[in-house]
Amino acid sequence: MLTSFSNQILELKNLKKMTIVISSGPYTHERSYTALRLALTSLIEGIDVNLFLVEDGVLVAHKGQEPKEYANALEWLQRAIDEGAKVRVCGICIKGRGIKPEDLIESAEVTTMEGLVDWIKESDQTIWI
Repeated sequence: MLTSFSNQILELKNLKKMTIVISSGPYTHERSYTALRLALTSLIEGIDVNLFLVEDGVLVAHKGQEPKEYANALEWLQRAIDEGAKVRVCGICIKGRGIKPEDLIESAEVTTMEGLVDWIKESDQTIWI
């Protein structure tokens, strides 16, 4: 009989697509950086990755980032996109932060919670970071 841990390993081996929801800003905590590293590693392992940016996480896709003491979140996001990640950004969240769609990187699709729900339905795993 498989243990709970063994079941989790089996589930990971069968994982084909995941959605990672990033809700933390890029330079307030390491959460968004960790999420981007997870996304990139998953892509390299052959897992399709959707990245949904919500709340302060929308700032990860904001153009013109030049942090002096942190890894550049936008560069990590672009690496994930280059490896095949898809990116959607919460429209209400950018509006509430005074961000316009043109302030975001070109590959980021501005959408609604419906866009997130669609991804959750098609994913094998959803992680909220």
